[in-house]
Amino acid sequence: MAYSSPLETLRRGDEPRFGAKSANLGELLAAKIPVPPGFAIAAGADESVFSDIAGHYRQLGDDPPVAVRSSAVGEDSAEATFAGQYESYLWVHGAEAICDAVRRCWASASSTRASAYRERLGGGAVEMGVTVQLMVDAAVAGVMFTCNPASGDRSMVAINASWGLGLAVVGGEVNPDDYLVSKVTGEILREQRGSKAIEYIAGAVRRDVPPDRRDAPCLTPEQIAELVDLARRVERHFGGPQDIEWALDGEGNPFVLQTRPVTGLKKRERGTVATDAMSLVMKQFGANAK
Repeated sequence: MAYSSPLETLRRGDEPRFGAKSANLGELLAAKIPVPPGFAIAAGADESVFSDIAGHYRQLGDDPPVAVRSSAVGEDSAEATFAGQYESYLWVHGAEAICDAVRRCWASASSTRASAYRERLGGGAVEMGVTVQLMVDAAVAGVMFTCNPASGDRSMVAINASWGLGLAVVGGEVNPDDYLVSKVTGEILREQRGSKAIEYIAGAVRRDVPPDRRDAPCLTPEQIAELVDLARRVERHFGGPQDIEWALDGEGNPFVLQTRPVTGLKKRERGTVATDAMSLVMKQFGANAK
């Protein structure tokens, strides 16, 4: 039984072995949606799988930077999301460093934070797979939801965006630009610019954004339209509202970095405290946690 596989070979049926993140990315690749290529490590693998990593890594190019992300079995569903509970490592170079990051992803399954979160949801131990993807040297990145996260209106797409890698958005370190766009007509129904004071650039280096760019819009109308089209395609493929992490490279090409089902909004609005992108976007759109 193989414990590693290129992402493009995975499908939804592989989720029990490779985890939701890897299986969903395989589905997106099969649907011709732009996703950075990579490979996956199955749950239940041990360090003997490390002998496969060098070969998979060579297929991605000449020592390219990659993201190494936890991909737990049962990690995300329409009822609950584990976003932010397990570890991810960005801008990793070399097979040896990838193996070390894989070990740390495995270890994050039993971290105090993740264990406490699972206990609150009534769950037990988790099996941990790992996703390895080429890094996108993002000029702009963020999250988007194929519904209004505050109201659940499925005729909308909600977009949060900021300069550089998506770390600043999902980590709540910036007040991003936010857009509410009609999925039907493409009309921008709401636009609010944030003060984007910091950004993460190549190497996951944190730096200050020059004053003249902080309040400038980081997306053009054409890029917003392209993201909305991408959101429609992802939702159509999975058959329900999606929470999508995305990035635009320096040439403006869009990529989906991961997608998961949008979880129950009413439960969150009653006061569930979370640290994931959904909570941050909901605050931007007026659904305040109590």
